[in-house]
Amino acid sequence: MPQTDPETQAALRLWVVLTRALRSIEQPLHRQVEAHGLTLTEFAVLEALLHKGPLPMGVIGEKILLTSGSTTYVIDKLEQRGLLERRRCTDDRRVLHVDLTDDGRSLIEDVFPEHAQLIRTLTEGLSPDEQVQVTDQLKRLGRFAERYAQVAD
Repeated sequence: MPQTDPETQAALRLWVVLTRALRSIEQPLHRQVEAHGLTLTEFAVLEALLHKGPLPMGVIGEKILLTSGSTTYVIDKLEQRGLLERRRCTDDRRVLHVDLTDDGRSLIEDVFPEHAQLIRTLTEGLSPDEQVQVTDQLKRLGRFAERYAQVAD
């Protein structure tokens, strides 16, 4: 079996720990939103609209990290369920804004506080100060990896 240097071992271990931590947090979050008849992606769209107000479709995709095709698919499903609606922008008719319907607002206003509390509970393994430190470190790691990916493309 080939040996890896200590720096590579540390990087590999970080990747494994990050992946396991993400899974450990995501699984209960999936179950929580699914109990309300939503996928995590559908929840993310509704949550973005709750906190940001009506948004152009492309902005929603950027905010929740979806491709335009996936964004359209999720918005179509939510619109069919009567949870949101599309409206043409009055300034630029090519732009479609998406907004919550009354039913969509009622649902996300019920689900979001429970979701936020679950995230708080799931992250209590770190103190609030440690959460801030880890957040800053992961942002730095993410920005570096993004720059590397752009150069590699």
